[in-house]
Amino acid sequence: MNTTVIQWVAVVPLLIVLGTAVLSTLFEAFVPRGARRPVQIVTTLLALAAALVAVVWRWTELHTDKGLATNPLSAVQSAHGFTGISLVEDGFSLIGQGIILISSLLAFLVIADRTQTREGAFAASAATRPGSAEERESANAGREQTEVFPLALFAVGGMMAFTSSFDFLTLFIALEVLSLPLYVLSATARRRRLLSQEAAMKYFLLGAFSSAIFLMGAAFIYGATGTLVFNEVLQLSIQGQNVQTSVLVMGVAMVVIGLLFKVGAAPFHSWTPDVYQGAPTPITGFMAAGTKAAAFVALLRVMLYVAATSAAALNVFMWIVIIATIVVGTVLGLVQTDIKRLLAYSSIAHAGFILIAVNAIRTMDMDPKQYSQTMSSVLFYLLAYGVATVGAFAIVTLVRDRDVEGKILGEATKLEKWAGLGKRSPFLASAMLVFLLSFAGIPLTGGFIGKFEVFRSGIAAGETILVVIAVLASAATAFFYFRLVQLMFFTEPAEDVEVVQSEGMTVVAIVVALVLTIALGLLPGSVLDLMQGSFA
Repeated sequence: MNTTVIQWVAVVPLLIVLGTAVLSTLFEAFVPRGARRPVQIVTTLLALAAALVAVVWRWTELHTDKGLATNPLSAVQSAHGFTGISLVEDGFSLIGQGIILISSLLAFLVIADRTQTREGAFAASAATRPGSAEERESANAGREQTEVFPLALFAVGGMMAFTSSFDFLTLFIALEVLSLPLYVLSATARRRRLLSQEAAMKYFLLGAFSSAIFLMGAAFIYGATGTLVFNEVLQLSIQGQNVQTSVLVMGVAMVVIGLLFKVGAAPFHSWTPDVYQGAPTPITGFMAAGTKAAAFVALLRVMLYVAATSAAALNVFMWIVIIATIVVGTVLGLVQTDIKRLLAYSSIAHAGFILIAVNAIRTMDMDPKQYSQTMSSVLFYLLAYGVATVGAFAIVTLVRDRDVEGKILGEATKLEKWAGLGKRSPFLASAMLVFLLSFAGIPLTGGFIGKFEVFRSGIAAGETILVVIAVLASAATAFFYFRLVQLMFFTEPAEDVEVVQSEGMTVVAIVVALVLTIALGLLPGSVLDLMQGSFA
């Protein structure tokens, strides 16, 4: 007799986030308008902190001397063991969820903050037409779009489920749960509304195409193997019984393409610069850190369980994608004049660096020690990149344009507007310097350790050529980072720019991100040991 088993205790972190998202939606209906914002801020921050504590607790419960065991959260139990597993709790999911929650906590501080002008990053009423009388009425009335909090929480819940998914159907559902709120949030910018709405439409259309490709790939895999569960696909492929190999390879390639869209890898990157530029800056930082972490963890799992069965067939494809991603991110980043687009192409280049280690997972006969090092290198890189990215975009929200009358306008995203920031605000300029050094992979920052570990994993897996290309590209990307450094510290301040004050939450996020970036560079051993021990 088959019995459906759900480990409710192990699903606590996910239940906290999604349950709070539902509760926050109810707040929008029943809490008075004036009290919604403080109630939403306190509720969401407490929920994210509680979920992070729950993830740490689950890690201690699951950890053994041999690493983290794989615990099925939702499965069908029969006399022959567990089948039909849809969610699991293991090293991938717990460490991935920890990275997502840390990045989300920092990002939500920036999302919740308001500047000295008493306005946040979001439109007073996102449903109104830009420039209309209704929009002016909402702005003059001081209304706030507090719906962003439940929407962002649903996205966090989708990211967390993405890391735990163990079959393609659950993975697709989690993909939509994390994506749909982000499509809406990308269109809610207070200023440059048309650009924001255009970015959201591009993100939605291209996201729909990638989801369709992913779903078609899952259908091919089911047609080739008769199952959608990762470990069952792996077992059937190894046994070679009743498996249509060519159909399986086609399905795996399409699934990988769908995930490569989410990480912003070339040639599936075209949405990245437009969405990064058009979306509200706090949402851009949230997406850049959280979505990339969730997608890479899911990609790791797919590479290990499914793509490893088609390693030889996918090898050329992955090499082309990795080289194209690194080159596109580096070359186009050199010619950018907008800081948000510059950081977008930087994220594309970083995706190429991480893919070097992800591609190494396809080797099924990998040494266990090298396997754990490769896994931990990807996760460490995601953590270091995530906190630095949220910190960098948080700084962008505080550097504003100013008109001739002294009125504060939108964010000063043109690079020339950052001239002399070191004299205008030494703290923000110094913090941005640390984040840029981390992106460039300079020693004593978390980014250096992440790149070193990823490149070491690539060399161990025989991908020396890719590592050489990545090292050269990393040196080239340092040019556009240091171009910004030169503007901030060695140029006279721009006249029409002002660093605005805020309620303080953005500054807290910047300080925490700064401390974590430096700590990961100076004391990486404990974090790497913890991650490697999870896969031992």
